[in-house]
Amino acid sequence: MIPDFLRFILSPFPAFKFQISSFILPFSPVPAIPIKSASEIEKMRAAGRAAAIVLDRLAGMVVPGITTGEIDAAAATFMAELGCRSAFLGYRKFPGQICISVNEEVVHGIGNARRLTYGDIVKIDTGVILDGWIGDTATTVLCGVVDPDTERLCTATKAILEGAIPYAVAGRRLGDLCNYIESEAQRMGFGVVRDFVGHGVGRNLHEEPQIPNYGRMGSGPKLKAGMTLAIEPMINLGGEGVRILDDRWTVVTADGKPSAHFEHTILVTENEPEVLTCLPPIA
Repeated sequence: MIPDFLRFILSPFPAFKFQISSFILPFSPVPAIPIKSASEIEKMRAAGRAAAIVLDRLAGMVVPGITTGEIDAAAATFMAELGCRSAFLGYRKFPGQICISVNEEVVHGIGNARRLTYGDIVKIDTGVILDGWIGDTATTVLCGVVDPDTERLCTATKAILEGAIPYAVAGRRLGDLCNYIESEAQRMGFGVVRDFVGHGVGRNLHEEPQIPNYGRMGSGPKLKAGMTLAIEPMINLGGEGVRILDDRWTVVTADGKPSAHFEHTILVTENEPEVLTCLPPIA
């Protein structure tokens, strides 16, 4: 078996995988984590709202018979209507407007001619660029009624994200948040994806810090107000293992069992964390 740290080094997509950091080598220097100014945070709020609106519209399209390619194409239309564009299209030559992954596909699926069927679960990951700033958010949508174990996985993964967000406050260690995700998933008998992680986000899609869905309490960098984090649990019904398909993007579970994925962009504050990718209130 390849040790974790070598697997990360050998990754063909390093921006999407966990790199050697203070989580593995405590004596390593920690790269600087960007702190956003008040004006930059306002732009992050606008980008986050746009991402949330696009994601909500796309989620509403998930019905049996629609193709994942049709949902991807709609994303471009919705983004244009809001004056933003995809943060994913062209990133390391990624060909889609969004990432759309079905059932055992974990993340980075590409929209195509595949038709959704009753009982599928569909992960939609949406990143937008608005005025130079990025909002990044994801959800898992049930296409009709799914089997009880898969529904339990999806419900639990969403709850794990919601439970992790309160850890994103100034003064806490990032490892506390990561440990919570891992502990909760394992307590419920699920596998935690280790090869792909959350990340900082701002002007760039992937900024420091990297945010694995596992870790030790009290480890990692200390969080500070003004940091913006994309927290994204990727939880499997079976084991933690994953592999990449021949398209060199789509990640699937090694055992073929379903995987769920939820994500929010979070602003670290001195008090309550702020979810930047939530829908605006209805007037």
